[in-house]
Amino acid sequence: MLPIARGFYSGLANITRNSRAAFHTASALRCKAEASAEEKDAESTEAEGEDNSSGSATDPKDRSKVIPVETSIRYLKSAAYKATYGEDFVWTQYRRNHKGMYAPRKTRKQCIRQNRISTGNPCPICRDEYLVLDYRNTELLEQFISPHSGDVLSYSKTGLCQKSHLRLQVAVQQARDSGYITYDVPFREYDYSEYYGQEQKQKA
Repeated sequence: MLPIARGFYSGLANITRNSRAAFHTASALRCKAEASAEEKDAESTEAEGEDNSSGSATDPKDRSKVIPVETSIRYLKSAAYKATYGEDFVWTQYRRNHKGMYAPRKTRKQCIRQNRISTGNPCPICRDEYLVLDYRNTELLEQFISPHSGDVLSYSKTGLCQKSHLRLQVAVQQARDSGYITYDVPFREYDYSEYYGQEQKQKA
């Protein structure tokens, strides 16, 4: 009698255990289906909101978007550029923020890390995404060239970060090699009488 009762109770326990597992599985699947449906509804409402809002809020520190150089050239001739910078150069009104009384000898290495501005006071080139350093954008490059010597101005004067300054030097050199920027070779006077005099003494 005892083995029969044990078998009967064990069978009932297995049936209830299996039914509970099936119930939990069904409820979990139902919850997942409801969550996925809610996520789809939320995505659709967000997409509709983005489409409806013409001036959607964008991240001002995001620099993942690539601006063509043609857009930058048109920007330098636009009214928005004139309203922002006026008749000054893009680096004229820029002031570096630094710790302590004296400014460091070098500017920061770079202002943009992983396609995002990583500082609160980026350099004049990194802060405006429409200022593209390219050898064809001569109007922007000439703002960083000294009118007296024809050399690229130092980063201590313009406030550019080291990465932007290096890109500026490369763009200026490419513009000179391509003929977009002309420069005069400095004239040097020689006293040929000293040279010819020495040559004649050596021959004699």
